[in-house]
Amino acid sequence: MNNKKVYLSKFVLAAAALALAGCAGMVKKDENASVIKEKAVQRWDYLVAKKADKAYDFLAPGYRKTITREQYAHNMNGRGTHWNKVRYTSQECSADVCTVRLMVDYSINLGGLAGDTKSMAPVVETWIKADGAWYYLPQMTSPKLDKQGEP
Repeated sequence: MNNKKVYLSKFVLAAAALALAGCAGMVKKDENASVIKEKAVQRWDYLVAKKADKAYDFLAPGYRKTITREQYAHNMNGRGTHWNKVRYTSQECSADVCTVRLMVDYSINLGGLAGDTKSMAPVVETWIKADGAWYYLPQMTSPKLDKQGEP
């Protein structure tokens, strides 16, 4: 009888340890999810406020090597599209990469009788983990090539 109690006790302890280990992994994943959600929305809030110089800090370190803060701010703040509001919708993550989905409300001046036209669009972003922190990785666009393969 005592043998059965010892085995049962060991089983219960092992099951409890596994459950706690699983919970610890879930907490870490949930922490990452909330951090990425917060960063993605905060980055867009800066863009909405035309403070792209602050949004620059959310860019992946490698991407920041390709453009200065001033260039990025000029490019983003000088667009004809005026972003009005952003809403987080969802995300899917692996260990070091997350795909974040947002909905952005914007307006654009079409001129003439149309004037300012408001709309919304889904935005899908890639966020990567580098050096223990999460960063937005913009899609790189390549220069258009002419017929002979030259830019």
